[in-house]
Amino acid sequence: MAADGRPPDRGSGTVSGGADTPPLRIFLADDERMVRTALRAILGAEDDMEVVGEAATGAEAVPLIRELRPDIVLMDVRMPEIDGIRATEQVLAGMPEPPRVIVVTTFENDAYVYDALRAGASGFLLKRSGADELVGAVRMVARSDSLLFPAAVRALAARHAGEKAAGDAARELRARLSDRERAVLRLMTAGLTNAEIASRLGVGPATVKTHVAGVLAKLGVRDRTQAVIAAYECGFVRPG
Repeated sequence: MAADGRPPDRGSGTVSGGADTPPLRIFLADDERMVRTALRAILGAEDDMEVVGEAATGAEAVPLIRELRPDIVLMDVRMPEIDGIRATEQVLAGMPEPPRVIVVTTFENDAYVYDALRAGASGFLLKRSGADELVGAVRMVARSDSLLFPAAVRALAARHAGEKAAGDAARELRARLSDRERAVLRLMTAGLTNAEIASRLGVGPATVKTHVAGVLAKLGVRDRTQAVIAAYECGFVRPG
C-alpha cells in the first residue's frame, strides 16, 4: 500500500466476536471481472467474511445492494453508467441502515477519491493492495473505531478541503462541540483508535465511544472519515 497511514493488521482479530456471529456480508462493484474474481477469492477464504453479490456497473450495483443489504461494499470509483461516487450517494441516501463503503481506486490522490469520501464512503483502498491489506481494511471499516489509512485521508483532506476552509465555520463547529468533544475530534483526525484516544485523555473506552458518537451527531456525519473531512473543510483542523 502506497499510503503512509498505519496499515491494517490481518492478525488484529475479526469483527464477528464469536463463532455464532454471522460473517460480514460483502458486495463487490467493479467493471473488471478479473478484479471481482480476485476480491471474491481473497475475501471468500476468510471465515468471518462472505461475498454475497457483485456488479459491473454502478447502475447494476445500487438496486442489488438495496436488495441484498450487505455490511460492506467495495466500490470501484470509476465505473460506466453510474460511477462509484454517484452510486455511493444513492446507496447511502436510499437505505435506512446503509452498508459501509470502501472505494477502490488506482491512485490515492485522485480527486475522485476525495469526492467519494465526501459522498459518504468510509475509506479507500488501492487496487494494488495485497491480500492482508484488503482483509484488514474490511475488518477495520467494519469495526469503525479508527480511520482507514489516516495519513492518506488527512493528505486528501488537506489538499482538497483547504480551499474551502472558513474561519466562521470553524468557530461555529467549536461552539457546537464541548471541550472534550473538540479534543476527541482532533485525535480522531490524527487517526487514533478509541482505545488510543482513551489512553491519551485518561478516560475509559466507553467514555470515548460516547464522545465520538456526540461528535458525529453534532457534525451531522455518519462516521469518523466524514468527521475528519468536515473538520478540515470548516478550518477546525488546518493543513500542515
